[in-house]
Amino acid sequence: MSSPDSGQPVSFVSKTDMVVALIREMIITGELPEGKQLRQRDLAARFQVSQTPVREAMRRLESEGLLVGDAHRGFTVVEAELGPTEENFLIRAVLESLGASMAAPKINQEAIATLERLNEEMRQLAEDDPRYAELNREFHFVIYEHAHSPLLLSLMRLLWHSLRGGPKVARTRQESVAQHAKIIDALRAGNADAASTATYQHIMHVSHLDRP
Repeated sequence: MSSPDSGQPVSFVSKTDMVVALIREMIITGELPEGKQLRQRDLAARFQVSQTPVREAMRRLESEGLLVGDAHRGFTVVEAELGPTEENFLIRAVLESLGASMAAPKINQEAIATLERLNEEMRQLAEDDPRYAELNREFHFVIYEHAHSPLLLSLMRLLWHSLRGGPKVARTRQESVAQHAKIIDALRAGNADAASTATYQHIMHVSHLDRP
């Protein structure tokens, strides 16, 4: 079995651990969409295990908040709330500022160049261009990846998955681009504190919920 992120072999403690990891990844990537009803028999056949580890895995994923169990329908993939909450932003700010501080002493010039390219592409887009969301996601995940923390990367994927379409903020994209530039400068300098501060401010100080 290989990790979807690293391509390196992964050893699971049990069949249940394996099934948990596989179903979690399918939810994160959207292969199992929101509201999808899961059938233990089908998943057991897919993963070539009995239904027991599948059932145990579903219970564990329910405790993680990714599945919801019902006496009649069984387990279904949790549907995201209508919009992000202030709690989402706080959690994201803490985790992402940590990721930036971890990445600062490790990130290389090639990654810095990638961040600059992505930010310039975002700078040239109109405010309503739908391509911004994917470019923004790629920008932030370049930083997460260079923190070299598989756990942090997994947590950020889960968090961004909960914010369908990415975090929504009440600021212009040009303001975001300017803030991205400050993050890049801090990372280029290898300044962990400055990278953390710039990232936290980017998320929290002008991040507000979109309201009707």
